[in-house]
Amino acid sequence: MMVVDVIFYAFAAVTALAAFGVVSSRNQVHSVLFLILTFFSTAALFVLLQAEFLAALLVMVYMGAVAVLFLFVVMMLDMELSELKEQAINHLPLGLAVGAVILLELVVVLSHSHGHAVAAATVPNTLAIGRALFTQHLYPFELASLILLVALIGAVVLTLRERKKGAQRQNVPQQIARTRSEAVELVQRKPGEGA
Repeated sequence: MMVVDVIFYAFAAVTALAAFGVVSSRNQVHSVLFLILTFFSTAALFVLLQAEFLAALLVMVYMGAVAVLFLFVVMMLDMELSELKEQAINHLPLGLAVGAVILLELVVVLSHSHGHAVAAATVPNTLAIGRALFTQHLYPFELASLILLVALIGAVVLTLRERKKGAQRQNVPQQIARTRSEAVELVQRKPGEGA
């Protein structure tokens, strides 16, 4: 067994364990940190597979932006965990059905992929990804971005809740309508007085 194989299996094991940590952790912050570890170890696997562009993209876009955004949202939201657990139990049959379909698809893909060797790359992977993405798969790429936008809007709508009583709110029209005399107070000081 070569050193590269050992490194590959080590990063693959870390990826699998971190992905399991994402879905099994009870603390949302820990789940996001496991997600960041999953992204990092997946990027290392991409480097081992000589797909440096995908590795850099994964580190810059997902670890640098998406995971940090997830962490920020999780830490800033005041979430009621009891309500979320009740909703999760209500949707458990649907979640198990979707999981079973995904597992069946994985089994079918893996059972039909044996014996197919990957052809040696004659074109750099960045150029190949660009050509495939913006020629053959342009509409699915745009559709995926639209789905992500809808998911982002849905997440914002689902997390909006009524604020607690006594919470201060910003009233933008009132702030814009106030005059200088309401906002600024001029104080006369005698010479020699401290601040």
